Amino acid sequence: MTKKKLKNTFEVNLSRLEEISALLESEELGLEESISLFEEGIKLSKSCMNTLKKAELKITELKSDLSKVTSEAKEENFEE
Repeated sequence: MTKKKLKNTFEVNLSRLEEISALLESEELGLEESISLFEEGIKLSKSCMNTLKKAELKITELKSDLSKVTSEAKEENFEE
């Protein structure tokens, strides 16, 4: 049975990023492990930023759609 790769959610990525930050701040890691975690953290940061950008675009689109509907409704009421 093959396992399906689970897509990390924003919340999972952010939680892992917090873990990495705490580990790096602990100063108990060797150089190689620190670099590896730092690299993972950068990748997670990029993923989180991309997710936030997509969410912002979606919200902007939804607000624009709502604005159009509201304007159209006002125009219809004004014409009647």
